[in-house]
Amino acid sequence: MGTRERRERSDTIDGEVSLLFHGALSRLEIPESNVTLAAVGGYGRGELSPGSDLDLLILHTGLSPEILKDLVNEFLYPLWSTNRKVDYSLRTKSETLSAAEEDIRVALGLLDIRHLSGNEDLTEDVAIAALEQWRKDYKKNLPKLRSSLDERHERAGELAYLLEPDLKEARGGLRDIHSLRALAKLDAIDVALDRVAAAESVLMNVRDALHETSKRDRDQLLFTEQDKVAALLKYTDADVLMLDVAKSARAVDYTASRTWDRIEKISKRSVFKRSRPVGVAKGLVAFDGELAIDENYDIESDPALGLRAAAVAAQRGLHLTVDACVDMASRIHDLPEPWPRQSREDLVTLIGAGEHMIETFEALDQEGLIARWIPEWSHVRFLPQRNVLHRHTVDRHMLETAFRAAALTRKVHRPDLLLIAALFHDIGKGFADKDHSDYGEALIQPLARRMGFDEEDVETLALLVKHHLLLSAVATRRDLDDPQTIAFVLSHIGDAQTLELLHALSIADGEATGTTAWSKWKAGLVQDLVNRCLSAMSGIAPASQLELTEEQIAMAKSGELRVTLTPREENFVIEIISPDRTGLLSTVAAVLSISRLDVRSARTRTIGDSAVMTWLVALDAYAPEPTQESLHSLLAKALEKEIDINKKIEDRINNYRKYPGIPTPPPVVIATNDLATNATVVEVRTHDKPGVLFNVSRTISKFGVDIRAAIVATLGAEAFDTLYVTDLQGNALSEEKAKILANQVENYLLTL
Repeated sequence: MGTRERRERSDTIDGEVSLLFHGALSRLEIPESNVTLAAVGGYGRGELSPGSDLDLLILHTGLSPEILKDLVNEFLYPLWSTNRKVDYSLRTKSETLSAAEEDIRVALGLLDIRHLSGNEDLTEDVAIAALEQWRKDYKKNLPKLRSSLDERHERAGELAYLLEPDLKEARGGLRDIHSLRALAKLDAIDVALDRVAAAESVLMNVRDALHETSKRDRDQLLFTEQDKVAALLKYTDADVLMLDVAKSARAVDYTASRTWDRIEKISKRSVFKRSRPVGVAKGLVAFDGELAIDENYDIESDPALGLRAAAVAAQRGLHLTVDACVDMASRIHDLPEPWPRQSREDLVTLIGAGEHMIETFEALDQEGLIARWIPEWSHVRFLPQRNVLHRHTVDRHMLETAFRAAALTRKVHRPDLLLIAALFHDIGKGFADKDHSDYGEALIQPLARRMGFDEEDVETLALLVKHHLLLSAVATRRDLDDPQTIAFVLSHIGDAQTLELLHALSIADGEATGTTAWSKWKAGLVQDLVNRCLSAMSGIAPASQLELTEEQIAMAKSGELRVTLTPREENFVIEIISPDRTGLLSTVAAVLSISRLDVRSARTRTIGDSAVMTWLVALDAYAPEPTQESLHSLLAKALEKEIDINKKIEDRINNYRKYPGIPTPPPVVIATNDLATNATVVEVRTHDKPGVLFNVSRTISKFGVDIRAAIVATLGAEAFDTLYVTDLQGNALSEEKAKILANQVENYLLTL
C-alpha cells in the first residue's frame, strides 16, 4: 500500500477508460476536437483506492442530446458491465463553470481536473477557467466550504477520537486534507501542507487496506476490520494501527483549524482595521480574537508563561496563535518542581474552561508542551480503547470527562480537585499487566506533588483516581437496601467531601463515556447510593475560621488601622487589622481589586470591635507593584469615603468586559445555620472575575446583617467564598431569612 500503488492503479485505469472512450468516439464518428474526457476529484489526483469511484467529466463543445446519449452508452456500458462504480458528468465549458458556481463539490473536484482522452486544449481551458473562478469567487465559496465541513464534522465526528472512525468524512480525515489543498490554491494564505503530508500517507494506506480486506468501498474502519487492516499493513496489532490513525488525524485537524482561524482573521480585516493588541496577562496580548506573546517579552525568563497563556486563552475564548505555541515550545524552560502555585492554578483554570479547553489543550499538545509539563500524558496520547462502551481514545475521553466536570464545579467544595481528577482519572490505562485504577493511583501521587498539591490533597486525588468506578459498580451490582453495601462504600470513602467529589467524577466519567455506559437509570441508582452514604456520614463541616495570634489580638484591641505587606514567591500576603464597621469586607475587597491585586485566598475574623484579615493576592498584569504605605493610604481613604469605590470597581469590570470570556455555569449560593458558631454560613460558588467579592459582601451587608468571618478561595477560575453572618443581635438568621439572603445574592451575581 502506498502512493506508488495508487498511481499505478490510476495509470492502469487511465489506459482502460481512454481506450474505451477513443473507441466510442471512433464508432460514433465523433471528432475528438469536439469532446474530451477528464478525471476529477480523487481520480484526478491519481489517488485511486481499490474501491474508489471513477469521477469522470465528459466535456463537449455543444453536441446534440442524441449524440451525447449514444456516447454515454457506447463508452460507459463496458465499465458498468464489470461492476466498476462510475460517477460522471456531461457538460459544456459554460455548464461546467455554472455548476461549479452553484455546487461547492463541483468546484473542488475541478481543482484536480486531469486530462485523459480527446481534446486536451478543452480540458486545459476548463482547468484554467475553474481555478480563476475559484480564486475570484472566494468570498462566496469559503462560507460554502466551511458550512459543508461543519455539517460533515457534525455528522461523522472526530476521526482522532472515534473508535470506529470514517477515514474520509470525519474531522481530521481525507476530505479535510483535500479542503486544505483547495485553500492553498487560493494563493492568498500559507497552508502548511507539509504538516499533513505524513498523515495523509497513513490515512490513504489504511483506507486502501480497508478496501482490500473488506472487498468493499466503505471508509468506516469498524472493529471487525481493524485487526485485518493492521495485519495487512504489518502493524504489531490493531491498537498500534489506531494509535497511528489518531495521531495522523490530530495533525490534520490541528492544521485545518489553524488555517481556518487565519482565514477568518484575514476576512475580518478586509472590512475592519486590525485591532490594537491589548495586554490581558503578563507577557500576553489579545487582538482579533487571538492570544499572542508580547513581542517585547522575554520568554526564556518565564517558564510559567505556557500554562498562563493556556489558561487565559481558554477562559477568554481566544485562539492561541500558532507562532505563540511554536515559540513557547522552543523557548520556554521547564517548570520548577514543585510547580509555583500560580502554574497549578493556571492548569486548573485551563481544565475548567469546558469545551474551550479542548482546542487550547490540543494546540499545546501538538507542539509537545503537554508532554513536557506532564510526561505521564505521553503514554495515553492517541491511545485507543477498543471496547464497545467507549467512543473515544483514552486522552480524548479524559478531556471529555474534564469538560463534563467543568459543568459540575458548583456542586463540590473543591472544584480544583474535581477537575484534576477528571483529567487524569484514566492515566493508568494502556499497561497490559496493570489494573488501570490501581496504577492510576500510583501515577497521580507524584504528579500531584509535582504540581504543588499538599499531602492531604494528594491523598484525595489518589483516592478519586483509584475508586472512580466504585459508585457506578456498587450502585448497579449490589443491593442498596443492604447495610453492608453502604458500609462497603464507607470503608473506602471516609468523608462527605470526598464522596461529593467522587459522585461528580462518576457523573462526568459516565457522561463522557456515552449512553451505553451512563443513563438516567444508572444516574438515579448512583444518586440513591450517594444519598444513603451521606445519611450515614456526619456531613461536610464549614471551612474553619481564622485562628488569631496573640499579637493580632493585641493589635485588634488597639483599634488602629494596620496594613502589613509581605512578598511570597510571586504573590503577596497582606494582613489588615481595622476597626470593624458595616461594609468593611466589601471596602477592603474593592481596594485590592482597584489596586489590581487578584485574591487567591483570604481569611477574616471579627474580634470585639475590630476585624483581622489575612489575604493572599497576586499582582495583575502590567500593574505597578504595591507598597505597604500606598495600600494603607488607599484603604484609609476608602473607609472614610474620600474616593468613589463603586465607580473605580465599575471601571475595572468594564475593562475586563473587553474580552468577557466564555459561558460559565450559573452561580450557586447556599445558606445554612452552623450550631457550633451560632452563625449562618453563606457559601458562594461562582466564576471568578473582578469585583465578585466586593459585590457579594456589599449585597450581604445591605441585607442588614453582620459578616463575622469570611474564608475566600480562588481555585483556578472558580471563586468559592464562605461567609459567617449574623443578625444585628449576633444570632444566626432564621431559616426563611437565610434562604431569602441566599436567593438575593445569587440573583445579583446573575446580573454581573
